[in-house]
Amino acid sequence: MRAVLWGGVIVAGLAAAPLVAAYPSSDTNTIPHEEVAALIESARAATLRFEDVDVALAEGYIPDPSGECVTAAAHGMPAELGGMGIHYLRPDLLGLTVTEPRVDGTGTHTDFINPAILLYEPQADGSLVLVGIENLVFHAAWEAEGNGGPPILAGRAWDYMVDDPATPAEEAHHFEAHYDQHLWFRDNPNGNLEPFNPRVTCEHHQR
Repeated sequence: MRAVLWGGVIVAGLAAAPLVAAYPSSDTNTIPHEEVAALIESARAATLRFEDVDVALAEGYIPDPSGECVTAAAHGMPAELGGMGIHYLRPDLLGLTVTEPRVDGTGTHTDFINPAILLYEPQADGSLVLVGIENLVFHAAWEAEGNGGPPILAGRAWDYMVDDPATPAEEAHHFEAHYDQHLWFRDNPNGNLEPFNPRVTCEHHQR
């Protein structure tokens, strides 16, 4: 097990047990909207303390070292899809092992009550507002555990992300191939489990 120094934090490759997200199945029907809303409210209640970013920092989350506030347009997708915001990461829950040339790890953590990633929207006054959460599992590690397809949450397959070297865009956000799933606290007109939210902006982001 290798450790890596990232953002001043030494972490080891760990894989946490899943609690909330479902595993792949043949049933692709989505669960009722009320159940999705209940899932979101449960996750929101469990992460309410992270509305104070200092609490997140104290519990081991670190801001994405790239300093990026992620938007669809910056990653080669239609601007009207919106943004994701600034990612604060728990390196231990992601099981990070290396960060160069691309971020890689052993993480297969799928628990949305204890998420690996917090999503913040920068405000005009320099503060951050918690707008959602995310989990990410590395494709190779996920398959090594015997999974033949992506994780499923509320009947939705997690998004598969892999960079296409033939394009100028960075489709995988400088990570190795992975699956990820977002869960929005701020209402998303495209669906609260979609990766981008048009009601999240990076307008006030300052590096």
